[in-house]
Formats: sequence, C-alpha cells, structure tokens
Amino acid sequence: MKQVVQNYKSGELAVLDVPVPGCKPGGVLVRSAFSLISTGTELMKVSEAGMSMLGKARSRPDQVAKVMQSVATNGVPATYRKVMGKLDSYTPLGYSLCGVVEQVGAGIDDVKVGDLVACAGNEHALHAELNWVPKNLYSPVPDGLAPRHAAFGTVGSIALQGVRQGEPQLGEVALVIGLGLIGQLVVQLLTAAGVRVVGADPDPSRCELAERLGAAACGDPASTAVENAVAELTDGHGVDQVYLAAGGGSNQPVELAAKLCRDRGRVIDIGKCRLDLPWNAYYEKELDVRFSRSYGPGRYDPSYELEGRDYPIGYVRWTERRNLACFLDLLARGRVDVEPLISHIADFDDAVETYRRLKDGELKAVAVLFRYPELTAEAEEEAQPAAVSVAVPAVKVQPSPARLAKSPVRLAFIGAGNYATSMLLPHLAQREGVELSTVVTTTALSAANAQRKFGFAEATTDLDAVLDDKSVDAVFVVTRHSSHAELTRKALLAGKTVFVEKPLALSEDELAGVLAAVEESGNDRLQVGFNRRFSPLLHEARERFGARTGPANLRYLVNAGRLDHGSWYLQQSSEGSRFVGEGGHFVDTASWLLDADPVSVYATAPSGNEDLQIVLRYPDGSTATISYVTSGPSAFPKETLDLIADGRALRLDDFVRASVYFDKSTAGQKRWVSSRLPKARDKGQNAELAAFVKAVRTGGPMPVPLGSLVATTAATLAVQTALASGAPVTLARAL
Repeated sequence: MKQVVQNYKSGELAVLDVPVPGCKPGGVLVRSAFSLISTGTELMKVSEAGMSMLGKARSRPDQVAKVMQSVATNGVPATYRKVMGKLDSYTPLGYSLCGVVEQVGAGIDDVKVGDLVACAGNEHALHAELNWVPKNLYSPVPDGLAPRHAAFGTVGSIALQGVRQGEPQLGEVALVIGLGLIGQLVVQLLTAAGVRVVGADPDPSRCELAERLGAAACGDPASTAVENAVAELTDGHGVDQVYLAAGGGSNQPVELAAKLCRDRGRVIDIGKCRLDLPWNAYYEKELDVRFSRSYGPGRYDPSYELEGRDYPIGYVRWTERRNLACFLDLLARGRVDVEPLISHIADFDDAVETYRRLKDGELKAVAVLFRYPELTAEAEEEAQPAAVSVAVPAVKVQPSPARLAKSPVRLAFIGAGNYATSMLLPHLAQREGVELSTVVTTTALSAANAQRKFGFAEATTDLDAVLDDKSVDAVFVVTRHSSHAELTRKALLAGKTVFVEKPLALSEDELAGVLAAVEESGNDRLQVGFNRRFSPLLHEARERFGARTGPANLRYLVNAGRLDHGSWYLQQSSEGSRFVGEGGHFVDTASWLLDADPVSVYATAPSGNEDLQIVLRYPDGSTATISYVTSGPSAFPKETLDLIADGRALRLDDFVRASVYFDKSTAGQKRWVSSRLPKARDKGQNAELAAFVKAVRTGGPMPVPLGSLVATTAATLAVQTALASGAPVTLARAL
C-alpha cells in the first residue's frame, strides 16, 4: 500500500510503498476514502523539517532539553547517534480521515466490514491507503453524512474539546483569535451553542468566511474593528471567553485576550501559540487560563487509546471517542458546515506536490483533503441520502369580498429603510390617487425623517395603532427579513391588503404561519415584492419571443458581489442566508418567463465561498439554472439572463438592453434588439406598485396569484435543504 512520509532531517516528502498493517485485536482495518491535511499542525511540522539543525533546535526547545538530558546520562557520542538515527528516519503524516472498514479485529462488535467510519490519531489515522485503528479512536459515520465531511472528525473534536473547556453559556459573547481551520470550527460550534462570536485574524478572506458561518463580526486584530465590535456586543464589559486558535511566535493573541476579556473571564488555549502572560493584566482581571488537550479525555493515555479501556460515562462524560461521535452528529444534523472550509481536494497520488504548494503559499487553503480514488466513488455513493421531498403548502381559503378603496388609496409603511426610501416611496409619493397615511418605525427619528421627506400624514412607533386604523387600505412591510412573516401575518389578520418586500418567510414554519392567517381571516390580498417580472424591458422581450411549444433552457447569472463589512445581511443566524433573502427575485423571474412553478430544486456550492449553482426543473421538462455568485468583479453586470427554446433565444443584459434571436427557418422573423437604452435600469418597481395600487383601489385580482408567491418562496427555501442533503428536492404539491 502507499503512505505519505517525511524525513525530518532532510525535509524530504514522499509517497512510499509500505506493508499493509495487520488487523490486531481491539481495532479495525480501515481503507481510506478521504484524509484531511491540517493546514496548521501538519504544515508546521513540514516547515520545521525544512529548517537547518539550528532552526529545528530553536523551534523545539522541549526536544533540545531532552537531548541535553540524554547527553548528561549517555554521553555525547551515544546521544548523537540516537538523535541522528531518529532524525534520519521516515515519519508519518496525518491524523484525521474517513474510510470503510475492511477487516474487523477480535473483540470488536460495534462495526462490521463495509461500514463507514471516521478515524483519529497521529499514529492511526494517517495519510495512507490502509490504517489499523483501535476501538476508541474511530466512530461510525451517521447515515447520509458525506465521507469528505466525516474526514473532519478529528479536527472537529479538537475544536469541540476547546469549546467544552470554555464552558459557554447561552447569551454570552466569545472572541476567537485565529480563524484557520480550528478557529472556523470553534466559531460554528459557539454559534450553535447560542454564543455571539467575534473573530480576529489578519486575513480578510478568513474574516469574511467566519462571518458567513455565523460570527457577528470579524477583523484584523491590529485594527480597532475587533475592539469596537466587542465593546458594542458587551456594553463595554468585555467578552466572557477568549479562544486562542492561533499559531506562531507572536505574543499578540495573549495580550489581546487580556485586553478584551471581561473581569474573571476565561482564556482557553487550543492552538500552539506563544504564552508569555502579561502578569498585571491577567492578575488584575483574575482571568481563568485553561488548556484544551487535543481531542479530549483519553488522549495520551495508552490504556484508553491502545487497549480500549473506556472511562465510565458517569465520571467522564466527553471522552475522545464521544467527542468524535458528537461532532459527526452535529455535521449530520447540519449544525456545523465544513463544506465552505474545503479549499482544495487533491488526489492522494499528488500528495507531495500538494504539500509543496501549501508550503510555498501557492495554494491558499483553510482545509485540504486527499481523495483515495479506489474507494471514493463507492463511499460517496453509499453516503448519498435518499431523495428529499418537501411539500409546497396548499392555499386553502374562501376569500372574503375585497373592500373597494376610496380615492385616494391610503397606504401605511412599516419600516423606512434604504430600500423603502429609494425604490418604493419615490414612486408612490408622486402617484395620483395615493395618500401616504402613516409610517411606522422602531425609532422615532427615522419615522420623522420619512414623514418629512415623503409627506406621510402621521409618523409613529405604534404598530397596533396602524393595524387597528380602519381608514388604512394597505400596509407595506419593508423591515428586516426576520420580521416579514410575523408582520405580514398580523396585517392579514387585521384585514389589510399587504405588500411585503422579499422574502415572505425565512422558514417553512413561517410560511405556514402566513397561510394559516390567510385561511383564518379569509384575506388573501397579498403581494410579495418580486418586481423583476414587471420590468417593461423584460415584458417587451417576452412578447417578442412569443409563446413556446417545447421545453426551454433558461440561464440566469446573478453577480451579487460582496457585502460591506457589518451588513445585517451577514447575520445569518437571525436574518437567514443571503440567498433566502433575495433569491426569490430570480426564482420568480424564471418561473414567470417559463409560465409555471418549479417541481424540483437542486443546489451546490463550490468550496470556500457563497457562490451557488441552482437548478430548477419545471413540469414540461424546462430547466432554469441560477448562478448566484458573490466573488465576481463589481465592473461586470449584475444580472444577465438567457432563455432558449423552439429555435429562439432571449437575452437580457442587466435590465439595460434586451434582444431576441430567431432561427433562420422562422418565417418573417428577424433579430430584435431593444430600440433604445433606458436612462436608468428599470427593474419594474414602478410598474409593480402601479399594479398593486390598482388592485387595492378596484378590488380586482392581486398582480401575482398567491399560489405563485407560495411556490416561489417554497422553492427558495428548498435551496438550503438541497445544499444540506446533497440531493435534489422534490417540491410536492400538498392536496
């Protein structure tokens, strides 16, 4: 079999042919599917091996002390031979993998041949095709968990043990210093435990990744950003815990921990960093400094690791193996997501080149996996979950007669943020037959500003007063995403016609709550702000394209761009993912062009960023692919769309230009191009508001059927389900 090894004396890395390990009692023989390179611990070892002898001595003073003791005991010649012999030997690399049990040793009854297991240990979970792993250093992989994700089990256990040492409590605030592989996992574990997290790392890309994965704010420790975020989240008291997940020789992490920790806070050392504690700072705050030892209790105990002697659960709740099983369970339930951490997957045969690229900085990575081709496809196939199906709620309502509005139509706004004041209110303030009645905001000043700028008759912070006002015909809900569903529900129950900005809901339960309000009240007068289907340019292009007879292929590229640091869109724990927040726009536009609702959703995300590829399938066989990317250049157009069917093609360029192409065999048809460029991009807000006001005034049908709004919302929410399951999600119509 093949194994990755290193000569510590010369620094040479190699993939050697070595004998297959025997399957001893008390363990299992595992054939690797994926093994994880720790870009912290392993690269440090690889870098040390490339140093001079003096450099090695400086980097490992603990080993120098052992050498000096040996000199005193055995003399210089014997010690020299011993040290050189040890240095000039191949040593293994690796300590975290996932594979399939190939042989079961005596005394093992919890797994069988063919089972998928995650393995740990720097002597047992090596970068090798086969490993013998003792009982307490493996754990069965839950059904449906992908092997490449299970390969993170060991580093996940290290992060989990560190968090346990911090003893986090709900509502606390923590600082994570160092946002490498371990730090990113610590951020997610703390967030899952109800802790608000601030991250510190000099690498902006790692800060951005941590914020996407749940951190409230991140920044360079040398700037004031971290200190300001801590002050804001803790009212100036300081964080409850600091997790040191950084490496290197700087004492900055330890000093920053003392500065930003509250009185009698906890400092937990997980990484291998310099620890020259500034005595006054730590003494005056009486800081509790704790160390986290690797994967948990049992580590470095031969009777536990090699002989399989477990600790009684009543005395030691979380051992190495229990931590490993717990982390795998968190992965399987979607509480921790390691897919964004995977920067690169390399074939095992390319191991030496991969290490070189990492060491030289050519490959920038948080986590890198080795793939073992002999087993990977089979293991991945076995881990694929069963087909997923979610129900699209049925709209069950006997609508009450629509109340005709008097002229002018009286509108109230709940919320007056940037979108409301830039894209909606300017159109409504100029529209005849419309009266802006009341604006409701959470702060008095923002309400007063909106009243002054747009001529609202009243400004208030009292929501109930507006909902109880019988003279108000319609309510606009233009608040943060997390409040949309509840405010919509209340307004519907109050008998108001409702315009709610996207998204309608952040979860299936919220969507069900809105529909329950529709059913209870008989009020189905609802519009969601899917404005693109109202764009005049897109309307004309659709008319020129004409009716379809066969299935279509639609491609929609959304160059969403990066968000500014601190944007509330990044608060995924409360405001939902970025795509859930705005993705309904693109799903709705595709469904309107294809004149149907989707029947299935599949989604995938490339490693290490928020870019999404989403495939929607429609009843007639049409497909729509939405590429939602955040990593594109700002100079590139935000939205481009292509629709092809029946020998015709429609092209939309960022709502500035449109064209339709016809097959040469299409009689009497020639290419059409929009005759002039609009003065500004018209994405349909004005036409959308005109249609909404008309429906309110006349009591006529709402601009978009409620069933379509529900189907679009369900499909948008299903994207997250598809990402988590790795399988297409069928959108089943509820009867």
